[in-house]
Amino acid sequence: MKMTSDVLKEPSPLWQRLVWPWAAFWVLMFCAGVQQSLWTGRLQIARPFVDIASAALVGTVLAAIQIRRANQLDSLLGHPLKWFIRLWSWMPLQLLAYVVALYGLRVVIYALAGQRYHHGPWGQVIAYEATNFLLFYALFGGIHFGLRSYRAWAEARLAAERSVSLARQMQLSQLTHQLQPHFLFNALNTISSLIHTDPNTADVLLTRLATLLRATTDASLRLEQSLADELALLRAYAAIMTQRFAERVSISWHVEPAAEHCRIPTLGLQPLLENCFRHTVERRSAMTHIAVRGACSQGRLVIEIEDDGDLRSLPDKRGVGLGNLELRLQSLYGQQARLELRLRSGGGLIVGVSLPCAH
Repeated sequence: MKMTSDVLKEPSPLWQRLVWPWAAFWVLMFCAGVQQSLWTGRLQIARPFVDIASAALVGTVLAAIQIRRANQLDSLLGHPLKWFIRLWSWMPLQLLAYVVALYGLRVVIYALAGQRYHHGPWGQVIAYEATNFLLFYALFGGIHFGLRSYRAWAEARLAAERSVSLARQMQLSQLTHQLQPHFLFNALNTISSLIHTDPNTADVLLTRLATLLRATTDASLRLEQSLADELALLRAYAAIMTQRFAERVSISWHVEPAAEHCRIPTLGLQPLLENCFRHTVERRSAMTHIAVRGACSQGRLVIEIEDDGDLRSLPDKRGVGLGNLELRLQSLYGQQARLELRLRSGGGLIVGVSLPCAH
């Protein structure tokens, strides 16, 4: 079973989601500057490059400061107005720093090239740059808020998915381990009934039980296992039970080889076979035939355990084994798995399990 937290990936850091759009924005601005120079009748490359490069450098520094400050405001993402007010509280100072740094850098670059940087009157420059800065600041703030809100939502969803997955795994582990004492009690009860009447058989069964318990202890640490591994445990359990009821039960196995690679809940079939012995074989003196069938078709695994007992009506409620298995199927596969009980023609019960065939 793949965890849902495997499908939902960790959200990437904010700077990784901004770096390429940010670079593309400044490249686009440079192209626009070059195109604008064509309207003057003279193609210019150097000045648009210096103007855009200096704006990109100063803008990147301010954007990094904004991102760092926003890291402290994630608790206000549910209150957008408060978030923007807190984040933009330093806007006037940043505007002043932007204009001073921008034009100071341009003057220095031109001076290093032995030229003088020409610009319009400072009043027009400040009005022009302030307008650009405010528009850019608002656009960046909106995108920044959207990305941070999405990341917070993604992290909350990831945490919720992990919590649900952890709870499901804990429930499945508890249900799987619940079968061990239940199975052990019934097996020991079977052996104890033979101690005085047939001690040799009881001794053989006890030895087989010890071997089986070692195998089931290892298997119960896994939530799922292949049908082949499950059948190995089931055959061992059947060997113990048929030793006791040697003259009253026979078991046939009809499992397609292709189905043995499918995965099923660990120790999921043992309760089904156990019910056949407890509710049919133990209660009648006639020979009981039990059939175990397994087939895989169109991506689904179907397993049936049938007995030809005297049952004429379906039970009103399901016992510990069937109820446990039904809960595990729902937790692992949801609506894709089914546990069905139906009467056999002529008497007896057929228990069927249908689930997706996953390798």
